[in-house]
Amino acid sequence: MSLEIRTVGDDDLRGWAVAVATGFLKPPVTSDEDIAFRRSDYDPERTWGAYDDGRCVATFRSFPQELTVVGGAPVPTDAVSAVTVLPTHRRRGLLSRMMANDLRAAKERGDAAATLIAAEYPIYGRFGFGPATWTSAWRIDTARAGLDPRHAAPESGGRIDFASPEEVRGFGPGLHDRFRVQVPGAVSRNDKWWLRATGAVRLAHDPPTERHHAVYRSPSGAIEGLASYTYEDRWEAKRPDNSAHVERLIATSPDAERALWQFLCSIDWVQYVHTGQRAPDDLLPHFLGDPRAAAIQEHSDYLWLRPLDVPRLLEARTYPVAGTLVLEVEDRARLAGGRFLLDAGPEGATCTPTTRSAELSLGVGELAELYLGDAAAARLAALGRVHEARPGALATADALLHTARRPWCPDMF
Repeated sequence: MSLEIRTVGDDDLRGWAVAVATGFLKPPVTSDEDIAFRRSDYDPERTWGAYDDGRCVATFRSFPQELTVVGGAPVPTDAVSAVTVLPTHRRRGLLSRMMANDLRAAKERGDAAATLIAAEYPIYGRFGFGPATWTSAWRIDTARAGLDPRHAAPESGGRIDFASPEEVRGFGPGLHDRFRVQVPGAVSRNDKWWLRATGAVRLAHDPPTERHHAVYRSPSGAIEGLASYTYEDRWEAKRPDNSAHVERLIATSPDAERALWQFLCSIDWVQYVHTGQRAPDDLLPHFLGDPRAAAIQEHSDYLWLRPLDVPRLLEARTYPVAGTLVLEVEDRARLAGGRFLLDAGPEGATCTPTTRSAELSLGVGELAELYLGDAAAARLAALGRVHEARPGALATADALLHTARRPWCPDMF
C-alpha cells in the first residue's frame, strides 16, 4: 500500500498522538485524558498525518496565533507544531508534502506568516523559514550575585506575593496580553495554554512537578509581573545546594522584572537560579551587583518565521526613520515572492508591488530574519545571503528594519 497523507479524524487521534510521542523520543503511550484534551484543542482541517498501511508514521499540526511585531501590533500567523517523521519513514518527502499543504492553506486563509520553534536548524530553511528571534539561558550563582538577602523587598515600593494556580489562571491572560504588546516576537496564548501551565491539565509526558508562582504588585497594587518556577532539592554534607528552575518570567515594567529576579536570587537554600529561555540582550545580568554571577549556559535560535504576505507584514510594523527601498523577494514555493516598494517612516508605511529596479535582493527566509529587527542586512550581505543592487540600500535596510532591543519569544509551542 502506498503512503497516504491526509487530515486526522477523531478516530485517528490516539494513533496520531502515539506517533507524536514516538517522534519526540517519548514513551509511545497516551491516555484518555490526553485524547480528551487534544480533541478539545485540535482542528481536524489543520492536523495532518502520513499513514502506511493504516499506521501513523508522520505528524503535523497548525493552529491560529498572533505574533507581536515591531511597534506592538499583532499579526495573524499559522503556528506549526507537532512535526515528526518516524525514523522508519525518513527521506520520503512526507514533511515536504504536509508543509506544502499547510502553507498553501494558511496563505488562502489570509495569515501573514507561519511560525514554529525549530528543533533542528537545517530543516526549515528549505521551506522559506528563517530564525527571527534568538534566546539565551543563564545560571545565576546567588552567592556571587552581590545581593543582600536582608534587603530583599523591592526597591520600587512594590511587593512580591505567592499566587495559587487558580489565581494565575484568573489574572495571567490579562498580564500576558499587556506584556506581549511590548515585546516583538511574543505570541498569543489560548486558554488551554494556561490550563497546562498551571497544572490543571497534565498530559502523559508533562513533568509531574508542581510550580511555584510569584507575583509582583506595584505600589498601587497592580500586578506587573509573574515568575513560575520549580526547585531541584539537593544537599551535601548537611548543607543546601539547591537550584530554582524558572520556567517563565514576564513583566510589564523594569521594576517588576528587577524585583522578581532579586526575589528568586534571595530565597534561602537556593544556590543557583536557572533562568530558562530569555532574550539574548536581557537586562537580567545587570540587575545583579556582579553581572558575572549570571553565566550563559545556552544561546540559540528560537522562533522561526515564514512570510506569506510581504506587503501586509511590512505595513504592520513601525519604522524609526523615513526611507524607501525596493525589495526583490525570492520564494521557491511561490507563496510570497515578488518585487515590492517599501515607503516607510515614523508615521506609517506602505508596501506595494512595483516594476522599479530592485535595490536589495534576498530570499524569503532572509526577510524573515530581518523582519522583527534582529538580524542586520549588512551582516547577511557579508555572508552572501543578501545582495545590494543600489549603493546604500543595505544601510537603508538596516536603518529601517533593525531595532535597538532584540525581539524575544518566551513560549515553546
